[in-house]
Amino acid sequence: MRWTLWIDADDTLWENNLFFEEAFSAFVEHLNHSTLNAAQVRLILDEIEHANNPVHGYGAANFARNLQQCFDHLCEREVTPGDRARIRRIGDDLAEHPMHILDGVPETLAHLARRHHLVLFTKGNPSEQQAKIDRSGLAPYFCGIHIVKEKDVPTYQATLAANQWQPGHCWMVGNSPKSDINPALAAGLGAVYIPHPRTWHLEHEQVPDPHHRLHILDRFPALQDLF
Repeated sequence: MRWTLWIDADDTLWENNLFFEEAFSAFVEHLNHSTLNAAQVRLILDEIEHANNPVHGYGAANFARNLQQCFDHLCEREVTPGDRARIRRIGDDLAEHPMHILDGVPETLAHLARRHHLVLFTKGNPSEQQAKIDRSGLAPYFCGIHIVKEKDVPTYQATLAANQWQPGHCWMVGNSPKSDINPALAAGLGAVYIPHPRTWHLEHEQVPDPHHRLHILDRFPALQDLF
């Protein structure tokens, strides 16, 4: 059967959260708080992201905005123009990080594209995500690219309806339980969960046990045996 495979981008096709972790470490070093360790700073940043992300979305620019708000809240001295420039630089470096395509991805996409319809389905800032897609060189494998603000059940349902796709003919492939697996299953798609050791902790959720519409693989090239 010729399936429509929706494939996630960040931390499924290429490294992503690794660079956000490096940016956060640089932020903590510059903050240099006298009593809070990195884990405690992270909890405060999480609260800011929970509040801001539904409004401003995801990506390097929005992450830098969250870092600035966190810095303003936690800084133990007067915030200087140099501080703000340093936070902006952390965001700029994050947006310009090199592309690290995960092992076996191009070969697997080439195999799948000969047999199925591949759709890139990713969330984030449209210009940032498109820039990463362009730099990756992977766009030719896909017959469609969808960059959405959020990957929740209504978004999956709206994408199905807009393209007149039947959910039973579609599979979502990704590393995030919160964005790729659980909402796809709830919308009627099948799902293939490929865990990544550095998946953003705010994307963690419990996933169901594997069944005929949910597969768990240890690496992206294993899709060639499944599809």
